[in-house]
Amino acid sequence: MTAETTPNAMEAERKAAADWFHTLRDDIVAAFEAAEEGAVAGPSGDLSPAKFDVTPTPRTGPDGEDLGGGLMSVMRGGRVFEKVGVNFSAVSGTLGAGAIKAMAARGVPGIEEDPRFWASGISLVAHMQNPHVPAVHMNTRMFWTPSAWWFGGGADLNPPIPYDEDTAHFHATQQKFIEPHGEGLYPKLKAWADEYFYVPHRGRARGVGGTFMDDHNTGDWAADFALTQDIGRAFLPSYLPLIERRRMTPWTEEDRDIQLVYRGLYAEYNLVWDRGTKFGLATGHNADAVLMSLPPLAKWA
Repeated sequence: MTAETTPNAMEAERKAAADWFHTLRDDIVAAFEAAEEGAVAGPSGDLSPAKFDVTPTPRTGPDGEDLGGGLMSVMRGGRVFEKVGVNFSAVSGTLGAGAIKAMAARGVPGIEEDPRFWASGISLVAHMQNPHVPAVHMNTRMFWTPSAWWFGGGADLNPPIPYDEDTAHFHATQQKFIEPHGEGLYPKLKAWADEYFYVPHRGRARGVGGTFMDDHNTGDWAADFALTQDIGRAFLPSYLPLIERRRMTPWTEEDRDIQLVYRGLYAEYNLVWDRGTKFGLATGHNADAVLMSLPPLAKWA
């Protein structure tokens, strides 16, 4: 996790990472809007195709200094997506006491002596109209401090009504993109997702898994960035075929009830356990952007 490159080189690397996350955001937004336009038949075909509402999320310091920001992109009430958010950010600042303590406990070197940070990434959560189309989450990110840097992220599938063939496709595609980066890496990231996306107070997984990593630094920035890019590239081919496979499936009120109860579980996890939610709120990022992962409707049994 130690930072070993020169300041100028790391500045260039930070820019390369932020540019990539922004490009990935643009590609996914375009693909999701195309899915909306193409869904002219099916249970929600009588709805108008939705478009993303894009809101800048600037970040300023206590003296008005520019600390970066991002874009919050949310699409609601479409033919395919009931609510989907695709957020990009590139922010900097100084960590508060709680974040410093948490990172020191994770072994981040020098964080107590110099708590400045820079972070960039993309975060995505999609909640679907049709209960048979799985919800999905994806994020990739880079984090930097004066003495350390690392990458994190992954993607996981969250179907209210699981189908084995959908789960198999999602995992096989993730594996295809990750395997070239090292023998044994895909099983490691899959197991990490199973552990991370677990809801302790419910004693069950949030979904059917995927991949996840955090604090990833092998000492080779280019290799670690390449892995992070392929985690991002894997997302659309992992997920778009599932939309096409399930969006025409008729659903019942019972199916909708299952979906809404499942969304309650999803909301519980994100509010109580998710590290990204806690970090975003603790560091003063736009609260609406941090909480865009919450579903538009949910219920508890």
